[in-house]
Amino acid sequence: AWMGVTGLPDQLAATVRSRVGLPASGEGEAVRDRWLVLAQYDSVSPDGRLTTRRIWLRGLAGGRPALVLDFGPPGRPPGLALPVGLVLEAEMRFRPGSAGLRADLGERSAAAVPCREVPAGVSTGAALEAYGAALREDPWLESWPVVLGPVVPIPGELGWQVADAEGTSALPVPLTGAGSRSRGGLWQLAALSGGGPVTVFGECGHRGFTPLTAWQPGSSEPVALS
Repeated sequence: AWMGVTGLPDQLAATVRSRVGLPASGEGEAVRDRWLVLAQYDSVSPDGRLTTRRIWLRGLAGGRPALVLDFGPPGRPPGLALPVGLVLEAEMRFRPGSAGLRADLGERSAAAVPCREVPAGVSTGAALEAYGAALREDPWLESWPVVLGPVVPIPGELGWQVADAEGTSALPVPLTGAGSRSRGGLWQLAALSGGGPVTVFGECGHRGFTPLTAWQPGSSEPVALS
């Protein structure tokens, strides 16, 4: 891909440059919206020297997802913290490439307030279609942010699944490797569900669906899954 980068579409060319470590050329798109914080979690590098904080947001008016990254040196957490469930009225500056996800939080025009609504969810099939469409812009993309709902978490001896409430299809939940969640977080999700349907935000990729945040029926209070 690198040898023919000049002949690629602009968005894909920007993605290739970012994947090989080159700075993106040009400025990204600025989008002003009311941004709902869907999830926030940290990961530590194998050598323990860098903590990466991933913050997922979605524009309430435009529906666009955004991924904000922040980093912390050894022994110190990243500085930016956005609690799940808050709504920020702000400008988001999207970087070229990365399937249009990576963004930097810009100027805020109002104080953050709690969201009083549960985000609309899609089926597991629609989630896979969204991930497939994103792969056309970034063939190296590990996952795509989606809100599933209504879905039911299903534990099993061979692994967990999240299934459409109608029972038409399901996605596996990775238990090991990159993107996996602790079994404690999955049992937390099962307890919230009580065997019934819930709304769940997470990352949908080639290994399945990683749940990050859940909403119980009748409640707009998000629950971050450990």
